[in-house]
Amino acid sequence: MPRTIPRLPLPTALLIALGLTIATAAILFWMGRIPMCKCGTIKLWHGGRGDSEMSQHLTDWYTYSHVLHGVIFYFLLWAIFRGRLSVAARLVIATLIEGAWEIFENTPFTINRYRTQTVSRDYFGDSIVNSVGDMLAMVVGFLISARLPPWVTVFLLIATELVLLYLIRDNLLLNIIMLIYPLEWIKQWQSAG
Repeated sequence: MPRTIPRLPLPTALLIALGLTIATAAILFWMGRIPMCKCGTIKLWHGGRGDSEMSQHLTDWYTYSHVLHGVIFYFLLWAIFRGRLSVAARLVIATLIEGAWEIFENTPFTINRYRTQTVSRDYFGDSIVNSVGDMLAMVVGFLISARLPPWVTVFLLIATELVLLYLIRDNLLLNIIMLIYPLEWIKQWQSAG
């Protein structure tokens, strides 16, 4: 019988996730990331595409991809731990992973990769406000997955990817492809939109 680790209460996990988000913000600040948009305002939503305010406000089109990170982390960690960890403990792990991604995403290596291999030529990294919004979006996606039946969550994942593909010619899957193995025809198609 698999060994079960003691259960972590969800309120405690949410506090730990908040602490990890604050720690990530502090590391990003230490790395020299800007706290907020250079425009001097913080918007709850920025709907522009490919402009200098992208990834600078609390939420934008890519926030939906971070919600999907939460969905994917929920199912991936469920498959790995097979009931040995509570949802709350898996949420803490997912938040650690998301924080690590936010830090890596804002390194010169990744920023330059986005600039050279994707249509995001003007990308200069996320503001700290945007990174915090991305981490909170991941938590939302994770908690949605914990509450909804799996088939509903999978449907929402697919629907979100298709809607983003239609509206902004980008989504989580294309983002991954273009960072790992860029395809010129995808770049051309995205640029035409």
